[in-house]
Amino acid sequence: MKPIKVGLIGLGVVGAGTYSVLERNAEEIRRRAGRAIEIAMVAVRNPARADGVVRAGCEVVTDPNLVVNHPDIEIVVELIGGCDTARELIMKAIANGKHVVTANKALLALHGNEIFAAAQEKGVMVAFEAAVAGGIPIIKALREGLTANRIESIAGIINGTTNFILSEMRDKGIDFATALKEAQALGYAEADPTFDIEGVDAAHKVTIMSAIAFGIPVQFDKAYVEGISKLQAVDIRYAEQLGYRIKLLGIARRTVVGGVEGIELRVHPTLIPAKRLIANVEGAMNAVMVQADAVGTSLYYGKGAGAEPTASSVIADLVDITRLATADPGNRVPHLAFQPNLLTDVAILPMSEITTSYYLRVYVKNRLGVMADLTRILADARISIDAVLQKEPAENATRLDIVMLTHQTQEKNIDAAIAKIEQMETVVGHVVKIRLESLS
Repeated sequence: MKPIKVGLIGLGVVGAGTYSVLERNAEEIRRRAGRAIEIAMVAVRNPARADGVVRAGCEVVTDPNLVVNHPDIEIVVELIGGCDTARELIMKAIANGKHVVTANKALLALHGNEIFAAAQEKGVMVAFEAAVAGGIPIIKALREGLTANRIESIAGIINGTTNFILSEMRDKGIDFATALKEAQALGYAEADPTFDIEGVDAAHKVTIMSAIAFGIPVQFDKAYVEGISKLQAVDIRYAEQLGYRIKLLGIARRTVVGGVEGIELRVHPTLIPAKRLIANVEGAMNAVMVQADAVGTSLYYGKGAGAEPTASSVIADLVDITRLATADPGNRVPHLAFQPNLLTDVAILPMSEITTSYYLRVYVKNRLGVMADLTRILADARISIDAVLQKEPAENATRLDIVMLTHQTQEKNIDAAIAKIEQMETVVGHVVKIRLESLS
């Protein structure tokens, strides 16, 4: 059988990695796919980037439209990132009857519903394993491996940059700004790290996973997003003393509020018990924990970025498409795991309705009765305290930290209590609030 022809758009880190791995393991991949997979055309802005990467016989062009319009190209691999140009090219490829592989999580989080609908209508596949958690095959696990299960929740460390920064802050006792500079010096963080450190990248990924896990449309605009840029080293130390570690988690969970089912979709710094496996994921590694009714808890761990780990996922998608290219479209695995006409409109809950536990740090004047006042406000809001960390003040100290862990309560209740606490004459500045998940 003749090779399936692939057009590659973008020859950056992941694009070059994909080309290299596909060439190196060509025979192994052919044996798995049933036919050879050949990159016949590469679109790259600067042709010099192709020198020493692209073999002779592969056409190199600067206009990506030549790839999506070429009659012999059956699969288009989009690895340029961004939204506008990438969306335009992918929609053209689909309109031309070509299958698509992409690692573009931002594009899918924002325009996935449109792209999947177009692909469904045209009878082509859009594969995106590399869009979430790099080389970890979490999309395939959610979409196929766990298909017998009702998935209840997902909790993931899905941004290597922030996990590296938090690991450095904990291990070295340094502040956020110093850890960020280290991450940039080592190439883990971009010159402009905003998407990573403010949680946007993780939110793109958990939005995609939530759609596959729960059979709902992609709804990035309804996700709650909070990053780590305001996190202080002192809170990481206090969390450690209480038996917890702080990670930036992407969380998607089924829940019931007032007898009505809803979906939690949120990204934020989170205290996790140190004994949990996911709490011990360090450096730039990723991990996703899935809770499902039949299989129970499963954990997926590995490299969430990098040339060859991400290329591994891109090529896995190429193999899947090659195997299924001649199959009836109705017999293929749906893009979001559930049949398109059977997606549900379960509401994404606002953060005020979320129920979880909390870490509170209150900076107070060193006076008698402060603790009693704090506990009374929490009790009035029906919030019970699970643990308290209060250091003996140094001699003549006029101020000190009081750290409390609460039992579960709704976010609107804790926010109302915090507003009252901050009005106390003995409280200095704002209360630090970090959510806590037991992940049991």
